[in-house]
Amino acid sequence: MKPIVVTSLAFAAIQLSSCIPQKKEVNSRPNILFAISDDQTFAHTSFAGSKFVQTPAFDRVAREGIYFTSCMAGSPGCAPSRSTIVTGRYHWQNEQSGQHASSWMKKYVPFIDLLDANGYVTGRTGKGVGPFQYARDENDSLWRPTDAGGIAHSNIRYTNGSPEDERTATGIGQVNYFENFKFFMENVRQDKPFFFWYGATEPHRAYEKDSWKRNGKNFEDARVPGFFPDHEEVRSDLLDYAVEIEWFDLHLQRMINYLEEIGELENTVIIVTADNGMPFPRAKANCYEYGIHVPFAVRYPKGFPGGRIVEDPVSFADIAPTILELTQTSPEGMLPISGKSIMNLLKSEKQGKIDPDKKYVFAGRERHSSSRYLNWGYPQRAIRSSDFLLIWNIIPDRWPAGDPQSLKPGTNELMPLYGIDENGKHHSEWAFTDIDAAPTKSFIIENLADPAIRPYFDLAHAKRPEYELFNVKEDPFNLTNLYGNPAYIGVQKELQKALTQELVKSADPRMVGPDKEIFESYIRYSPTREFPKPAGIK
Repeated sequence: MKPIVVTSLAFAAIQLSSCIPQKKEVNSRPNILFAISDDQTFAHTSFAGSKFVQTPAFDRVAREGIYFTSCMAGSPGCAPSRSTIVTGRYHWQNEQSGQHASSWMKKYVPFIDLLDANGYVTGRTGKGVGPFQYARDENDSLWRPTDAGGIAHSNIRYTNGSPEDERTATGIGQVNYFENFKFFMENVRQDKPFFFWYGATEPHRAYEKDSWKRNGKNFEDARVPGFFPDHEEVRSDLLDYAVEIEWFDLHLQRMINYLEEIGELENTVIIVTADNGMPFPRAKANCYEYGIHVPFAVRYPKGFPGGRIVEDPVSFADIAPTILELTQTSPEGMLPISGKSIMNLLKSEKQGKIDPDKKYVFAGRERHSSSRYLNWGYPQRAIRSSDFLLIWNIIPDRWPAGDPQSLKPGTNELMPLYGIDENGKHHSEWAFTDIDAAPTKSFIIENLADPAIRPYFDLAHAKRPEYELFNVKEDPFNLTNLYGNPAYIGVQKELQKALTQELVKSADPRMVGPDKEIFESYIRYSPTREFPKPAGIK
């Protein structure tokens, strides 16, 4: 059965017809609705000017609240980035609990636990803090038993092919986010202040190819980033990505409308963001702008002057201390927090750059997918100011997108180079597997012999220098490396010094040891691939 396309608020209005009556009393402490999409770059909201993505819910939060132009995720990958959100610590401070698909240790207490102990009722729908391995039984005594993003109190889902299945593309997950939120509000929350984590699995891949064609998308509206060739395959891929962003936004819109209907909207802080950038080559799993720069808006007119655009750089490490301050909750019980509360920015009536001390934010990555020999990662650390981005590629001899050739499982037989079979067809799982399988990825690799395409292949897959410096205002696609350019030596030294100081202060093992390779030792609980031993490795 062809899915029904939702084109207006009409369906939301129908859903709200049975809402509970407006409350007479308002809680003294605000509720919090935290909404996070999965793999969405900062540029891809209609508020940010995108023509091929329509996000009315995000736009309302940004328009009536505070829109931050420079929010950096903790990492360009979901698990370490979400680890930073709930602990207020850089992922490199959280051992295996800051690494993709490893285990979550009990000692890394998320701020949500403290809200629970301080009179808040907490809940979750969709993706929480993952992928991590949580305790499977009593033998995993050091591991946390439940998701660090909170408890999912219900599991209301769409049924494939049913008349009620309104999903706009087959790649969209089955969880009915809004109905789970409504269940929480009507059956769990009672009259206490609440914190609710809305974690969509969209726009994470895979997508239904060409779903954009029946979702009212215009081929000409797609804006192709400068690190991709402007080709029909790429534009179509971007438009399918947009369809899934809009699904995330639709359920957020229903939640906002519901809160307004029951009289709780004005006492609810709404925070909207994404865990990392778009799942395309040279974006997700990279510390470039399109990998770590994410949407971020906060609405709470009762307490925060709205209608403002703030340019101060903010970090995912700042979210936990901000929410703790907002809810009058002590951080006691959590490990030391590295981020700083941004309540001063939220409460200010100013726009633009507000806090002169808020100069830099930091991000990084280690392992992403299983993409190299012995499951090695591609360690990076990054510092971002309002105008510049400096990236430290710690082991530049490794392939940034993953090894270009894997082994046939269980053998020493090499798979085809770059994952291209004898017929010229690319197989995404055979090579460069830190990049999600995508039509854009396959198109670039299959056409790398074309002189017009080869530069785009190199941008995404070729080895990189140890340091990269970009002027993000003039070069948002990070195409021109300014590191070593005499005109930027002053900026280069300033950012390197600040990055070094923060890594030392936060005891990053990559900087201070004693085991700088400790990240490679953490067990990965997701499936792994096999790769040949690099030349020169004993």
